[in-house]
Amino acid sequence: MRRAIITLFVLFFSIESCETEYVLSGNKIEINNAIEKDNKIVDFINPYKNNVDKQMDSVLAYSPVDYDKKNGVLNTAIGNMMADITLKLSNPVYRARTNKNIDFVLLNHGGIRSMISKGDITFRTAYKVMPFENSLVVCELKGRDVYELINYLILNRKAHPISGINIVLDKNYNLLDAKINGKSIDENKIYSVATSDYLLNGGDKMTFFEKSDKNIILDYKIRNILIDYFKEVDTVSFKIDNRFILKK
Repeated sequence: MRRAIITLFVLFFSIESCETEYVLSGNKIEINNAIEKDNKIVDFINPYKNNVDKQMDSVLAYSPVDYDKKNGVLNTAIGNMMADITLKLSNPVYRARTNKNIDFVLLNHGGIRSMISKGDITFRTAYKVMPFENSLVVCELKGRDVYELINYLILNRKAHPISGINIVLDKNYNLLDAKINGKSIDENKIYSVATSDYLLNGGDKMTFFEKSDKNIILDYKIRNILIDYFKEVDTVSFKIDNRFILKK
């Protein structure tokens, strides 16, 4: 009897709860200079802030010129740098795990969020260029799917960073030639393509990565690749080249 009473109570409460309408309300609070700072909180945070600022402003390398992703049509100096160093630093990691090499790299133009200004390159520079937590992943694409990737680049007409692959177009943007590591593309061969987890999941509408049957996450953030490279060199030097060209 007691169990029946409890069951009826729970049922009645559930019905009443379903019929109850809740109205949420709130106030908009604008954060501006009119809000007085709390000195106790500021004094508590400052030591940590100063330590972070000191690390972020530590000099890693030097840039003799400005590198801006707006300077270039189908490939840019800063994009070439990002793709080349991604290939250079991630390939040993991939080879150690699979005993294979990465064939080429594709990143995205929109992922470059800041220019590299002439002068000292710091940790802060790397965070500005790549503020996202994107990690590198190597996927396997058949040659026929690589042609779909190339077609995307042709139609998109943006300087998406590439390395290890060369594409030549005529003045009307028709494909004249495409090679991977200097060799013609074999439609039946499996190619190892390094990209970001963002693009692998369809970012920038790069849906051709869905054709990959095997993906290996390297646990290596692209921003960390930048930092590791800057630590290795004294002065950076990259340029626009013929990896993706439009013949006049």
